[in-house]
Amino acid sequence: TPSDTSPLVTPATQKRVQKVVGSFLHYGRAVNLTILRSLNALSRQQSKPTKRTIRCMNQLLDYLATHPGARICFYASDMILKIHSDASYMNEPDARSTAGGHYFLGKPIHANKPIWLNGPVHTLCTVLKLVAASAAEAELGALFLNAQEVKILRLILDEMGHPQPPTPIHCDNNTAVGIANDTVKRQRSRAMEMRYFWVTDQARNKYIDVSWHPGAENLGDYVTKHHPAKHHQHVRPIYTHQPASPRHLPRAQAPSTLRGCVHPPTSALCQTWAPVTTRDWRHPDVQRTCNYMANDILSANHFPSHNLLGT
Repeated sequence: TPSDTSPLVTPATQKRVQKVVGSFLHYGRAVNLTILRSLNALSRQQSKPTKRTIRCMNQLLDYLATHPGARICFYASDMILKIHSDASYMNEPDARSTAGGHYFLGKPIHANKPIWLNGPVHTLCTVLKLVAASAAEAELGALFLNAQEVKILRLILDEMGHPQPPTPIHCDNNTAVGIANDTVKRQRSRAMEMRYFWVTDQARNKYIDVSWHPGAENLGDYVTKHHPAKHHQHVRPIYTHQPASPRHLPRAQAPSTLRGCVHPPTSALCQTWAPVTTRDWRHPDVQRTCNYMANDILSANHFPSHNLLGT
């Protein structure tokens, strides 16, 4: 993230920035999580705000004026705590990374079935204190922070009469999931922050259940980075209650399903590639052969002229 080189503002304007951050912080944490990422960025600049900080603050105020009175609707569920954990690597000044988590109470998850949605009970949006050396370490750091919050929420739910199974935590990084579940051989991961491996102990003791899910269905991604206006408008019904708010989150395809032929297995194209795709798709000979075959098929006008390969 490039540093801000715009001039500093006056003390009176600095005071206004601090008032805006303080006024909307509780509103963002309790109801409208769509402003948390912007408030997070403003709060780190409020000690030395610049002209660029004022432009960002005014844009946030315009957004709040355009979308006033955010609401959250909670539906009856099985009271099973669910977490979507995510991190954005090196998207902050000084090579820092952002950790995010989306918490809601829902129903058991079944394979290949949509995820039942509910109003968020908590949202994590913070910057990792330590500099992560890789995206996997940033994701592991986000898992560490979310697992800490899980300990408190599990205790609260248990005392309310809702005993919890191992809390499912969704993560879209295979390396971080492998470290948490102790299913990968650790070599270079020894250089990662030691405290993060506490997640492995929690998974081993069945307090949490860390599993990989595609990033397209990870609700924790939203609060880890800034987005364009169209994306905010598209996902706002998911995070706040609106008449068009969905009740279920469709499952996304894993990236592995996009390798090779993108057509159904019964199509003529897949049948043509069947002898080749039995080998490792990443092998150069396989990619070269499939590219030749795709060009031959396109030249014969058997299929539309668009990218047929998931490469």
